[in-house]
Amino acid sequence: MAASSRTPVVVALVVLCWCPVGFATEFFSSLTLFNSELHKQGCSSLSEWEEYAADCESTILQLEDPDCEEGRNPPCESVFSLNAEKILNQAKLFIEQKKIPFPVEDLSINEELAIGYVLIGNGLYDEAIKHFSLLLQSDPELVSAIYGRGMAYGKKSLQDIKNADLALYELNRVVALEPNWPEVYEQRAEILSPLSRISEALSDLTKAIQLQPSARLYRHRGTLLFISEDYVAAMEDFQQSLELKRNQPIAMLYKGLTFFHRGMLKEAIDTFKEALKLKSDFIEAYKSLGQAYRELGDFESAMESFKKALMLNQNHIQSLQLRGMMLYHHGSLQEAIGNFKRCLQLEPYNEVCQYMKGLSHVAMGQFYEGIKAQTKVMLNDPLLGQKASSEYLKVKYLREYSRYLHSHLDVPVAEYNVDLDLPGNFKNHWAKNLPFLIEGYEEQPGLQPHIKDVLPQNLDSYSSQVQKLICTADHLGALMQYDTPGFLPNKRIHRAMGLASLEVMQAMQRTWSNSKVRVNGKTRQMQWRDMFDIAVKWRRIADPDQPVLWLDQMPARSLSRGFNNHINLIRGQIINIRYLAYFDSILDFIKDRILVYHGAYNPRGLPEVRQALEKVKKVEDLLPIMKFNSKTRDGFTVNSKVASVRDSGAEFDGFTITITGDRWDHPVPHRMVVAC
Repeated sequence: MAASSRTPVVVALVVLCWCPVGFATEFFSSLTLFNSELHKQGCSSLSEWEEYAADCESTILQLEDPDCEEGRNPPCESVFSLNAEKILNQAKLFIEQKKIPFPVEDLSINEELAIGYVLIGNGLYDEAIKHFSLLLQSDPELVSAIYGRGMAYGKKSLQDIKNADLALYELNRVVALEPNWPEVYEQRAEILSPLSRISEALSDLTKAIQLQPSARLYRHRGTLLFISEDYVAAMEDFQQSLELKRNQPIAMLYKGLTFFHRGMLKEAIDTFKEALKLKSDFIEAYKSLGQAYRELGDFESAMESFKKALMLNQNHIQSLQLRGMMLYHHGSLQEAIGNFKRCLQLEPYNEVCQYMKGLSHVAMGQFYEGIKAQTKVMLNDPLLGQKASSEYLKVKYLREYSRYLHSHLDVPVAEYNVDLDLPGNFKNHWAKNLPFLIEGYEEQPGLQPHIKDVLPQNLDSYSSQVQKLICTADHLGALMQYDTPGFLPNKRIHRAMGLASLEVMQAMQRTWSNSKVRVNGKTRQMQWRDMFDIAVKWRRIADPDQPVLWLDQMPARSLSRGFNNHINLIRGQIINIRYLAYFDSILDFIKDRILVYHGAYNPRGLPEVRQALEKVKKVEDLLPIMKFNSKTRDGFTVNSKVASVRDSGAEFDGFTITITGDRWDHPVPHRMVVAC
């Protein structure tokens, strides 16, 4: 057992590692899209979340025209017309409905204040600021005018960041003069959150809730907690909001997303279904339900949910993108391409759809279309200071690998070797997903006209013997599917691994009569490595997106720095559902090793440690037990050993479990990581 580093090593490498995660695909999560939407939208702009954003709008600016009947023909005129008479009439209505914050006894001043708020509601922010400023010349401490001017600056904040500072200055003055008005704190929070001052915004919303709790305030705070990845607290706030106001489909959706991002997929699915009961045409709920089923590994249910989302809106880009990615990872490449093409028709610069379209074509052997799509992604250079997308970072490696595969398309697979042919620095950068900055790298040859793409074939076009072989491979490959939540069945991988099994059988059969094997055009004695190379070959064919490389064929320099396959079992509140079934066994193993460690280094405290371990049910409860030693204060590792079959008494390193308390400033810092 050894002390762990506070900074975890993150390696984007898929290697032939004989543990259940060796070839796990990188699942796409809706968190990325959803978080970006939250940051962009907050509660300050109207987009497809009109219902949510409208409810976030301050009630001060929501007027009701008592003389206007819904559905009247001709329709009711806007309450915010530029007509001066109508503005005056609406100001009077504003007063009648008691919408003015911090009213005064003087009716004429209240009318002037009301005009300012009507100007804000009409989007005339500069006029409103001038209007309130004139009022403040007569009375510098007229709270309602200070508040109104702050609101107007806040509404302008997206146009110029200086307006946000002016808005905060005015709202701070209001808080100093009237510290018990909840809407001021909420208004200030709406300005602070887009500035990434989330902790201050949360503090303001908490104060507003203490003064006057409401469904809107709980939902607003829950949204900010969601952005902060404090999903437990966010879920509690959304639940509080729903208890105060049941009919909130978006709050129910957010609650479901808190479960989704914690890995509690079954709870998320139930909650998304509740959201659909509240709003049967809720596209976002169907999309999120589809993604939850996809992460759970339930392909049929996921497809049904995405289908319903697209029936409501056939141009819903996120549903097309997510369904396409699921189809790719299910092995249905032709159907996946159809979704990506539709996605790109609607949004030509969508990097995810462009990348996946190129990947799908290459995986099918359609290199011309594939590399053309990949090149389009390469042209999307990030702006100065902008973080490059995952697709942009990966696409140059994919294009070079695609070119390599195409140049060897007419060469028997046994006659070329990726591990030997590709440059060491290229493999090192590719495996670690580093930016494509490889000194002295020579590009792979471009597409050569005399090498034709792979022609699609129907099963019926093969002989009966080949058909029987393929069906047998499908059956064998399906037996390799993990029967646990979180693993999406991939019929393409199944077939590849089934064919690999058959080829291994054929190779072994030949070995009994002739122990030699032909590799890279040469004949030599068969070794154990040749068996594994067969499986690796088929795995590479099945999915060109992932680097499947032998560690001992990597450059010595990069190998000395270490290659590990890291799996987050638990990270703060996030649980990896794929390995949840192993949690109790792993926890028992850790407890046993802790007892051994304390027995060696803390024998006097062993009885106390044993008693404490009996109560441990959560990962975070393990860290305090190890804090007696400065080396284990911030975390520790537990190593397993595997006995050698060949050399009696020899042991090899197995897996390593790391428990660390890094990121102490985060509300949920604990994590458990397994490294193969």
